[in-house]
Amino acid sequence: MDFKRGIRINRSASHLNFSGRRRHAARLWLILLWIGMMAGIILVAWQFQAIQPRVLALVQPPPPTVAAPTLANAAYEAYLAGRLPEAEDNFSQAVRLEPTNVDYLFEYGRILLLQNKLGEGLAAAEQAIVAAPADPRGYALKVWALDLLDRAEEAIPIGLEALDLNPDYAPTYAYLAGAYNALGRWRQAQEMGGRAVELDPNNIDARRAFAQSLVWTGRYDLAAEQLQAAIQIHPYLDFLYFELAGAYTGLHNDPAKIAIYEHVLAIQPENTKAMVRMCETYFSMRIDNRAQYYCEEALERDPLDPRAWKQVGQIYYTRRNYESAIDAFNTCVELSGSQYIECWYLRGLAHYRLAQCDIGVPILQEALNYTDSPDIRRNILQGLYMCAEDDPNYDFSIVPTEAPTPTPIPTPIGIF
Repeated sequence: MDFKRGIRINRSASHLNFSGRRRHAARLWLILLWIGMMAGIILVAWQFQAIQPRVLALVQPPPPTVAAPTLANAAYEAYLAGRLPEAEDNFSQAVRLEPTNVDYLFEYGRILLLQNKLGEGLAAAEQAIVAAPADPRGYALKVWALDLLDRAEEAIPIGLEALDLNPDYAPTYAYLAGAYNALGRWRQAQEMGGRAVELDPNNIDARRAFAQSLVWTGRYDLAAEQLQAAIQIHPYLDFLYFELAGAYTGLHNDPAKIAIYEHVLAIQPENTKAMVRMCETYFSMRIDNRAQYYCEEALERDPLDPRAWKQVGQIYYTRRNYESAIDAFNTCVELSGSQYIECWYLRGLAHYRLAQCDIGVPILQEALNYTDSPDIRRNILQGLYMCAEDDPNYDFSIVPTEAPTPTPIPTPIGIF
């Protein structure tokens, strides 16, 4: 019997059928997928505010980069309006986009130096020199930076090199005038400042430099004329007004200073520096109530201004409010260390007035280390001796017998 032929398999009747199990698995995955989608929709709806910016960032193109000339123009407009931090920020961006553009580097460095950012200003000057070795602007800027860094002797050869490159570039003469001033070479400073104004009478750096050289030789009236001319050119730069007030200090013209500070506050109502200077001027005029008002206005806006604390402490002291004076002087010292000698020796004298020599004497002794002024040392010594009268055990050997008399130095413009 041929078994291979005789046996037939009916595949239609076979029980080995997997089609039902496959349909069940597919339905399960569809259910899980539907559940996942619904959970995602609910999550997106719940967190829509947080997710939306991320989604938009993925689908939207990045904002276009602002062109360097646009940034530079915005920076210069901010500078003319007296908004130096804004000008710095825009020039910084322009320089990043065009790091070899000396136009931008010079103005950027200038803005930095005007804000006393000396290291950064010097770096901008050196970058300009590397970018354009035959351009005098980088060298001139470096002269100014070195002068402000108390490196005037290094500055002068660089300035002379800049003059070799261009003998008619006014800022070089202006910045050299500052360096010569720092070295006490008054005649050369005035020659350089005068030449700068002659070459470019609309350059405020030239006007300022010439004014400074005049102040150092006591020609305050001529200095005031130069600064008034600078203000006519750029009426929204507050530092010009403070320098003009410095010239009027030399002329002992307090009403003119008051008018200057009032003008600054008219164009910049939140200018705390003008408030503190107004306070100081009224105090020098013995109008203490007005002085206190402006100092307190300044401290309300900037409670970390040590000069304001110094001045308000002096007002309290003259009014014999020694407790408040001590508090103000303590804050002044905490904020500025030994910068303001008044906060040291008047604090010591205030403790003497309150019969607290045990506290006042160490303060007065330390104050002697912070001043060479004969008048201030005399006041300190008087306080020590007055305390000694109440203490028979006081050791007078630790008190100097006389104060040294230093060579008087004219007060530079711009610190008032």
